[in-house]
Amino acid sequence: MGTRKRGDAGQAFPIYVVMVAGLLFLACAFFAVGKASATRNGAQGAADAAALAAAQDARDTLGPPFVASLMTPGGLHEFLQDYMFNPAVPCMQAQRFASSNRSDTQTCYPEYGYLQDKMHVSIRTRYTVGDTVIPGTETKQATADATAVIEFRCTYKFKGDPGEPVAFKCDGRDGFSIDPTDFNQNAWAALSKMIFAVHLVDD
Repeated sequence: MGTRKRGDAGQAFPIYVVMVAGLLFLACAFFAVGKASATRNGAQGAADAAALAAAQDARDTLGPPFVASLMTPGGLHEFLQDYMFNPAVPCMQAQRFASSNRSDTQTCYPEYGYLQDKMHVSIRTRYTVGDTVIPGTETKQATADATAVIEFRCTYKFKGDPGEPVAFKCDGRDGFSIDPTDFNQNAWAALSKMIFAVHLVDD
């Protein structure tokens, strides 16, 4: 009987080794999946930040043409429908924010529309998933896309002829007026946030 017990123990040892090796492999595989997920999350965060930065910068440039549109009959409607900002500087901002997140923009372009414009940005990470038990992850970078919208959020009413103060009411806030003949462009930084919302959207 003693000999049989030693034989059983000898047979069980290789099975134990295989089980331990399998568990270790599974643990490493789960670790690899976790690293890949973290890389994807990092890429999405970089894309979101880049798209928001581009849209916010575009909003900052709208002041002069927006105020000028209040001087002509139908000017504001035409502005909200047809104005196209230059995306060059907003896309530079997108790259700056992507770079701060160890990524680079792959595409950056606007989509113009009535009452709202969009900035579409795609990025690729400079870093990889890293070495794992899954082949190829050491060179695998992550990509992500994001879209931010610049959305007109107000109702407006001309108090008189074009060129006279225009009354605005935005998202239920207290109303205010803009006099296009006496407008301080330094005030646009605060006003722009009241008039145009910037936020991420699914696309």
